[in-house]
Amino acid sequence: MNLIIYILVYPFIWFVSILPFRVLYFISDIIFVVLFYLVGYRKKVVLNNLQLTFPEKSTKELLIIRKKFYSHFVDVFIEMIKTFTVSKKEIYKRYTFTNIDFFTKLFKDGKSVILVGPHYANWEWIMSLDSFVNYKGYAAYTKINNRYFNDKILESRAKFGTNLIQSSKVVAEIKCNQENNIQAAYGLLSDQSPQLKKTHYWGSFLGIEVPIHTGAEMLAKKHDMNMVFIDTIKIKRGYYETSFSLISNDSKNANDYELTDIFLKKTEEKIRIQPEYYLWTHKRFKHKGEVPNEFNFQFYS
Repeated sequence: MNLIIYILVYPFIWFVSILPFRVLYFISDIIFVVLFYLVGYRKKVVLNNLQLTFPEKSTKELLIIRKKFYSHFVDVFIEMIKTFTVSKKEIYKRYTFTNIDFFTKLFKDGKSVILVGPHYANWEWIMSLDSFVNYKGYAAYTKINNRYFNDKILESRAKFGTNLIQSSKVVAEIKCNQENNIQAAYGLLSDQSPQLKKTHYWGSFLGIEVPIHTGAEMLAKKHDMNMVFIDTIKIKRGYYETSFSLISNDSKNANDYELTDIFLKKTEEKIRIQPEYYLWTHKRFKHKGEVPNEFNFQFYS
């Protein structure tokens, strides 16, 4: 059945992906109208998230942000499809790095790097970074059940040199690389909600106490890796600019959750400046008010 679905669907995806960007954004505008006005996909979730995180804004302001978000959200979806066939030259033109020399200096200390970022602007095209640095690049991803589509995604992303690795296998891959003295860079998106049973830390994100992903910090501390923040901004439609800032080059000596809090603060700053580019469809605050007793000391100590 998976093969049949792939045979029926992928030719359509491929055809869409080879269209010029100007045509794709015209299609994006049409999908936006359908998604926003007719389907109403998660509109209540998005508005609720915005009301929780921007209580100082009026309903009118929040509705404007929500509408802008959906327009951008569909653009990112279209850009993800384009990634199947887009050339490296085109990506390098549309997704640029402002301080790539940052890694030239950092590489000299011999440590590997944990790159942490949020689901903000365009988080797919960061894979093009591998073409500009000396590290062996990895990006964590969730495997798709349909192995034919999964293989095609791996193939399309491989042209940038980045190795996609299942999230469940990241720990083992890092351990192996460390043992073999392979200096690598691992990209992790750490802003969404973790499973409660795997939560080690509750912290404040956009003013709300929620469970927090701490895997990036734990790995950085365990293996003494540098921790770096991915800071992407949207210049205009289809064009992005990314810079990098150091969270820590002494991770092993950082206090527990200190690095995670720095990441969250940097993410918050970005969202508050241009909230329409954050991924608001995720139910990030579904556990609001559910802080277990054993974690309360984190807020009141």
